[in-house]
Amino acid sequence: MSVFADDTFPRWVTQATLLDYYSVAVADKFGNLAVMRLSQDARDYIDDDPTGNKAIWDRGLLNGASQKMDMLCMFHIGESVSFLELATLIPGGSEALVYTTLSGTIGMFVPFTSREDIDFFQHLEMHMRNESAPICGRDHLTYRSSYIPVKGTIDGDLCEMYNSLDPGKRRAVASELDRQPGEVSKKLEDMRTTYAF
Repeated sequence: MSVFADDTFPRWVTQATLLDYYSVAVADKFGNLAVMRLSQDARDYIDDDPTGNKAIWDRGLLNGASQKMDMLCMFHIGESVSFLELATLIPGGSEALVYTTLSGTIGMFVPFTSREDIDFFQHLEMHMRNESAPICGRDHLTYRSSYIPVKGTIDGDLCEMYNSLDPGKRRAVASELDRQPGEVSKKLEDMRTTYAF
């Protein structure tokens, strides 16, 4: 057995699961979760040499593999992940990446299906960072980027705090998003019920 591809960042992996033929989700002991995919060059390399005989003799830099994986998503959960699986939680629902942690947290990473949803939740997250100050005073973005900068994810826990804001702040955030407060709450609820409960 030989290592064909690896990550540029060394990880102490606690859980890993395959998402598709070229992608993998990995959690490490420091509470980070990353989604990585083989680059197009690496896929072409596999097509050229399906037996893998060339990979045995290839030399990477600094004793690493010759092929490197691209990091698509990175997120600091804050707890060591003990279970990681691609699953559907409701009948007829879409697949999501479900995880549990050592302290009992159950969470999930869900894919967005439209660019409109991505833009909406990115703007909501940005406004919630300003409106909902952390209790301990630590910046939210700094926390989620504790080891590696956060990439390709939106913090649903932070977005869900919209409903706990006082009515004046909810109206201010909704007006920045060009929506009514009820519409923002409905959008959050729709996202939740599509995948989980």
